[in-house]
Amino acid sequence: MTHPSHEHDLGFAQDLPRMVGRRRLIALMGGLGLASATGVPASALECVSLPWETAGPYPADGSNAKRGQTVNALIEDGVIRHDLRPSFGNLTPVADGVPLELELTLQDAAGCSPLSGHAIYVWHCDVAGKYSLYDTTDANYLRGVGLADADGKVRFTTIVPGCYDGRWPHIHFEVFQSVEAAVSGEASVLTAQIALPGETAATVYAGDSRYPDGARNLGRITLASDNVFADNSAEQLQQQTLAMTGDIATGYRGTVTIPVDFKAERSASRPPRSGGWFFGRKPPRPPSDN
Repeated sequence: MTHPSHEHDLGFAQDLPRMVGRRRLIALMGGLGLASATGVPASALECVSLPWETAGPYPADGSNAKRGQTVNALIEDGVIRHDLRPSFGNLTPVADGVPLELELTLQDAAGCSPLSGHAIYVWHCDVAGKYSLYDTTDANYLRGVGLADADGKVRFTTIVPGCYDGRWPHIHFEVFQSVEAAVSGEASVLTAQIALPGETAATVYAGDSRYPDGARNLGRITLASDNVFADNSAEQLQQQTLAMTGDIATGYRGTVTIPVDFKAERSASRPPRSGGWFFGRKPPRPPSDN
C-alpha cells in the first residue's frame, strides 16, 4: 500500500517556516460535529479541563531511551503530518488497521476559547498493541505533530488503536504552545490520554481479524479499573472519551475536545529525562508551578 507525499510531510526544515507564517490563514482541519459516546453532542459538553496523565513508556519525545539510545521522533523530518499510517524519514513500514479520521479541538479551559497555533503530538499502538520505535524498531508510524487552526482544530488520519493486556484502548498526546516549542524540547502544556468508547472498540476487535487478542484484552479490563483513567471524574471521562461514528467496512470518524488548564497540577507529566543533551537539543524545562 502506498501513500502519496504531501506538502506537510517534508519535515521541520521545510515545514516550520511556512507553517508559522500561515498558521492563522490556513484551516488545516474541518469540523465533524459528531455525537459523544453518551449521545450528547460534543459541542454541548461543558468545557472540562483534562487531567494530566502519564506519557507512558513509549512517547518517543526525547524523555526516555531504548537500549541506551534516546528515542525522539519530534526532531525527525516528516513528523509534522496529517496521515499517521506511513512511517516517515528514512523508515518505510505502514500501519494497517481500520481507518480512523481523528479530529481534536484544542481549547483554553478558561473561557473554552480555541488554542489557535498550538501544536499537538499524538501517538498510539498498532493493531497488535505494539508501539513503533520501541516494540517495532524499524517503524515510526502512528506518531505525528499537527498545528491547530483558527478554531483550535487539528485533524489526523490514522487507524483504530489495538488493545493490549492491562490497558483500556487509548491515544496519547502532548499539547505544546507552538510547533517551535514541540521541536525545541520545551515542556508540554498538557500531557494526557484519550479513551476509546468501549462499544465501538469491542465491535472493531470482534469484527476485524487484524486485531489479535483485542477482544480478549478488552474483556479483561474496564474504564473504571484502568490504571490511568480510573481516578478521573465522570465529567473528565466524558470529556476525554473519543466520540466515534462509522463502521469497520468504511472506517470511523472520531472527535474530542481537549480543554487545557494552564494552571493545573502537572504531577503526571513526562518521566524524568536521563540527563544530558539529546541530538543537539536541550532537555525540556521542568513544568512551571505558576
